[in-house]
Amino acid sequence: MIKLCGFAISNYYNKTKLVLLEKGIEFSEEFVIPSQDETLLKRSPLGKIPFIETEHGCLSESQVILEYLEEQYPENSLYPVDIYERAKCRELIQHLELNIELPARRLYKEVFFGGFVSDETKAEVKERLEIGLKGLTRLTKFSPFIAGDTFTATDCVAWLHLSMVSIATQKIYDTDMVVQAIPEIASYIQMVESRSSAQKVAADRAIAMANFIKK
Repeated sequence: MIKLCGFAISNYYNKTKLVLLEKGIEFSEEFVIPSQDETLLKRSPLGKIPFIETEHGCLSESQVILEYLEEQYPENSLYPVDIYERAKCRELIQHLELNIELPARRLYKEVFFGGFVSDETKAEVKERLEIGLKGLTRLTKFSPFIAGDTFTATDCVAWLHLSMVSIATQKIYDTDMVVQAIPEIASYIQMVESRSSAQKVAADRAIAMANFIKK
C-alpha cells in the first residue's frame, strides 16, 4: 500500500492526495513535518514533504510522484491518451507551479501564518502574478475543465493552487487577481469542489489548519 507522508496544510501534499483519491488507489497517511533530521533525510533527501513510501522505496517531489502513480496505476487515468495533449497537461502544471504558485507563496507567511511580508515583496509578487496569470489564460480551455473536456491531473493542481492564490491576493491587494484575470474561475472552482475527492481534501485541510492555528 502507498503511504503518503506530510501534512494537509501543504498544497503539494493535497495535490498528491487528490490524485490518489481520484485514481482510487488505496493509501495510508503519515503526519510528517519537514526537517533535517537524519531519519527523515533517509526517506526524503532534502527533508521535504510530501513524499510517498512504496513497496520499492520512497519517492519525493510531488510531480514525480504524480507521474509514478499514473504509470504504476494506469486505471482511472488522469492524463490524456494523446501524447501532445499529455504534454499540454504537463505544461499547464509546470506553469501553474512555477509562474503562479511559487511567487504567490511568498505572501502566505502573512496571509495564513500571522507573519509579515514587506511592501517591496508584495510589489514584486504582484508583478510576477500579473504576468503568470496572463500566461495562464493563453493555456487554459475551461471546456469545462482547465485542459479540456476531461478531468485530469491538471485540475488537481489548478484547483488547489488557484484557490490559495485567490485568497492570498484578496487579502494582500484587496483584489482577487485570479478572478480578475480569469472570470470563469469561480464557477470552475465550484465545479471541482462538487467532487467527493475534493471535498475530502478540503475537509482534511480545514482540520489541519484549525489544529495549526490552535498551536
